[in-house]
Amino acid sequence: MINRQFSALLFCTLLAGCDNSDSTTVAEQIGPHPKLDKPSAFLLPSISVPSKVDWGQGQTPRPAAGLKIESIAQGLAHPRMVYQLPNNDILVAESNAPSSEAVTTPKQLISGLVKKDSGKGGKGGNRITLLRKDAQGHWQKYSFIQNLNSPFGMVLIGQSLYIADADALLVFPYQPGDLKIDSARGKRLADLPSTINHHWTKSLTASPEGKHLYVGVGSNSNITENGLEAEYRRAAILEVDPQSGASRIYADGLRNPTGVAFDPATKKLWTIVNERDEIGANLVPDYLTQVKEGAFYGWPYSYYGQHVDRRVQPPAPDKVARAVAPDYALSSHVAPLGMQFAQGSRLPGFASEGLFISEHGSWNRKPLNGYRVSYVQFSQGKPVGQPKTVVDGFVSDDQQRIFGAPVGLTLDNQGALIIADDVGNHVWRVSAAP
Repeated sequence: MINRQFSALLFCTLLAGCDNSDSTTVAEQIGPHPKLDKPSAFLLPSISVPSKVDWGQGQTPRPAAGLKIESIAQGLAHPRMVYQLPNNDILVAESNAPSSEAVTTPKQLISGLVKKDSGKGGKGGNRITLLRKDAQGHWQKYSFIQNLNSPFGMVLIGQSLYIADADALLVFPYQPGDLKIDSARGKRLADLPSTINHHWTKSLTASPEGKHLYVGVGSNSNITENGLEAEYRRAAILEVDPQSGASRIYADGLRNPTGVAFDPATKKLWTIVNERDEIGANLVPDYLTQVKEGAFYGWPYSYYGQHVDRRVQPPAPDKVARAVAPDYALSSHVAPLGMQFAQGSRLPGFASEGLFISEHGSWNRKPLNGYRVSYVQFSQGKPVGQPKTVVDGFVSDDQQRIFGAPVGLTLDNQGALIIADDVGNHVWRVSAAP
């Protein structure tokens, strides 16, 4: 096993240097019109990976003023997504990259090793666990669905529970109050792109009326280094018929759409996207955007609208010309992985017209960026202003140790925010302080 120090040395050897001296601040990279540095020519990105340390007794992430936080489940196997059922049960998808994930570049090999040191490479459970609060107010864990293949997105339509595995969209019969579903009862509704699996997560949501499902599928590379043929139906959001499984590309050019959700107020589809690497500490900003049917968002040929990525050959000026700029930059390398609209939230200080976003955190930027749950205010259906921190404290103040990292988000029936922590292997509940 390559240790953290050796990994960092190896990265820096492969780089022209580990300099992150770009002048742009994080705040300047947030909002509808982010400041963009000039791209730098790196063979590989520099790294800054804190070492994994367990949460101490009584230690928790740090909530904003007026909030309290508690662990409602621990000892999980890499909890990634959480989903609130109507009866207040909470589903937790425990997963990580499938064993079939291919390593095709030196960057993937080395980054995989250093991520393991941070806890982000922990072994996933390949299962769904159900959390239920008992009569004494204690949360109990139940083995809900076993033998899955890197499950991520989950959504319920009526009595059908849809789960997005790494390679397929599955549907299971569900009755309110179920504590267990036999995996053999699942039906493979639709195949999902699964070769190479550079980005394996499949985010999932349903349209407000339940007529369609929407699946976020990430690219198979940073900028097509595995060939365009490996990107078939990738870097896209797919629209799927929940009855037949028939699907089409709803929008594309989205490098890794890790979260998809409909705004309850406007009924518009939104996504969070992890952008490309290897051109600087401040490029390219990850972002939040409304998804327009048939739109192209630039990947791989351009970023943040029509800023050409000259590494991609041959160029495609016709595609760049129609690339849509995202609505709201989140700054570079924060790695947004979960999103939850705030309607129904009862967290004081955070209005219901807004969005919670989990920032899983950078591994290729110094100083670190992300490692928090943020809140973005909406006005007239659009994000505005600077984000507010809801929860942080997932890393030590000196950025040398990592205790946890937020991923999936949901709201329970009491308006509390539920957070999956895949490094600390907890599920946290954030509510109003007494």
